[in-house]
Amino acid sequence: MTVSAIIITKNAEATIRRCLESVQWADEIVVVDSGSTDTTLGICREMGARTHQTTDWPGHGPQKNRALDRAGGEWIVALDSDEWMTSELREEVEKAIAEPRGRAAFAIPRRSSFCGRFMRHSGWWPDHVVRLFRREACRFSEDHAHDRLIVKGTTGRLQQPIMHEAIVELDQMLLKMNMYSSSSARMFHANGRRASLATALLHGWWAFMRTYFLRLGFLDGREGFMLAMANAEGSYYRYVKLMLLCEKQVIK
Repeated sequence: MTVSAIIITKNAEATIRRCLESVQWADEIVVVDSGSTDTTLGICREMGARTHQTTDWPGHGPQKNRALDRAGGEWIVALDSDEWMTSELREEVEKAIAEPRGRAAFAIPRRSSFCGRFMRHSGWWPDHVVRLFRREACRFSEDHAHDRLIVKGTTGRLQQPIMHEAIVELDQMLLKMNMYSSSSARMFHANGRRASLATALLHGWWAFMRTYFLRLGFLDGREGFMLAMANAEGSYYRYVKLMLLCEKQVIK
């Protein structure tokens, strides 16, 4: 079985080397970059990855499909540039694809850190994501944000986690919140959804309650509270931006 690792990047010099080192065992590494201005591409080439650079940003799903189209392995391992695999996960992956169980894909638990703390609750653990799959059986959705893998066949589960340095500092959190809320608002608007200020307030309130209480975020200490607040703000701004997009459409 041949394995291709696919990664999409932009200005990821702080994390990409660790990510690439963790998949050096793969038969090939394919990186599709969307206009990095730092040393990301140089690091990727230095470490033997096949690199491709695009001049546009079609969204996470379409960009990942570009990487998928350039991969030649029978099996695909898909990582983000701030993720990495442990040696234990590598061993489990190799066993999974060697056994003829007929699975088209495998979901892998993801252990994510928030401002230096690996979260154990708050909806961030075990956070199963489908990242190992047969190339011919799967395709990423065309969603601009929060893409998903469309699997033709059955999906199994692995036990060892993907490691994920999600948020290092608050400024990074604010940038991601702004980017994802804008992308989601545009996607909702394109799908005909509408929102009001009451909608935004209700979604923000529910995002906090779900993260901090229902998903036991209070057990993650101060970082659990910070994450719950961030989720609340992100949800609030998503629907406020959708509301403004709808109003702008009416004015036109």
